[in-house]
Amino acid sequence: MIESLILLLPLLVLLILVITIYNGIIGKHNAVDRAWASVLTQERQKNKIIPHVEQMVEQYRMHEASVLKEVTALRSAISDLGNGVDTAKLAQAEQRTTALLKGLQVAVEAYPELKASETYSQVMAEISEQQEQVGAAIRIFNRNVEDFNNAIQMFPGSLVNGLLCRKARIDSFSDSEARGGFDYSPNL
Repeated sequence: MIESLILLLPLLVLLILVITIYNGIIGKHNAVDRAWASVLTQERQKNKIIPHVEQMVEQYRMHEASVLKEVTALRSAISDLGNGVDTAKLAQAEQRTTALLKGLQVAVEAYPELKASETYSQVMAEISEQQEQVGAAIRIFNRNVEDFNNAIQMFPGSLVNGLLCRKARIDSFSDSEARGGFDYSPNL
């Protein structure tokens, strides 16, 4: 009886270890999904501001049709983010936000009365706040992606993932525009 317990004890410990690693991988994958949902939520919050931007730009539409086009493109890009983790679509939405902000700055320079507008000030403050929130959500997403990727790529998690979970590596979000401004690249 004791001999059979001694034989079963290592198997029991191994089973508990495999279950713990498996559950850790699933939990980290779910954390990535939750973090991606937060990124989408922040992007959609930005989408709620767009009608105010459209209203403001509409007043100057005759002169600033390109800004209105950028607002429409941003709204479309944010709407396209819905299904699954797609960092490429997120990058497009962020690029369109940057283009929109540049267009608004051009409009303000051309029309000083717009800059003095209380609506303009409120909208720009809200857009700035939303961009900060998106940045924070992206940092959380990338941290969760790193944790998940480490869990499925490092031993013994890689073994459990290969045999049981079969989850694929997820790419972190990377801002190619920001990366383009650096001459340095790490020696990885």
